[in-house]
Amino acid sequence: MTMTRTFQRSPLSLAVLALLYEEPMHPYRIQQLIKERGKDQVVNVQRRGSLYQTIKQLQRAELIEVQETLREENRPERTIYRLTHNGLQTALNWLREMLSTPAQEYPLFPAAISFLPLLTPADAQRQLELRVSALIAKKEQIESELQQYGDLLPRLFLLESEYLVITIEAELKWVRALIEDLRSGRITWSEEWLRNFDPSDLEHDSRR
Repeated sequence: MTMTRTFQRSPLSLAVLALLYEEPMHPYRIQQLIKERGKDQVVNVQRRGSLYQTIKQLQRAELIEVQETLREENRPERTIYRLTHNGLQTALNWLREMLSTPAQEYPLFPAAISFLPLLTPADAQRQLELRVSALIAKKEQIESELQQYGDLLPRLFLLESEYLVITIEAELKWVRALIEDLRSGRITWSEEWLRNFDPSDLEHDSRR
């Protein structure tokens, strides 16, 4: 029980538990379903090793268990896993927490923005313009998938794609505004300015 309480939840571990709730299956089938259903937009299954590691951790925590091992001629051995009662309760608790409580997720982009002055303003602007192009392509890809499956699937199964489009649109708006501020010089810096800038001066001014 202690292992269950301290198990580090993740999008991948939640996906494994959710799929095993449908029916017992082997890891390769889990990976297939995540990709077939477009869940790889929000769950990283690019490396199968990560999936197998997650499954072993879930098994050690007694959230899943082996149902059977299949041995077929001329085919690799396949282990079928099933969800335990404790695994179902844990998945439901994780889902409630992940929906209700914003998490500190430490994404890469805000971290890069926080160290923007390491680049020159012109270089920063170029990189952000490349990001805009990539975001537009990503948005168009997701919108194409929504259009393709929108008439085939209930909206319930497309919500994460809708969310991704909305977040990309918000990011595009912000990044484009930042690019314009860099282009116009409203935001700028230089090595000399950075060397002379002393954050303690701000603290001193605020006490006046």
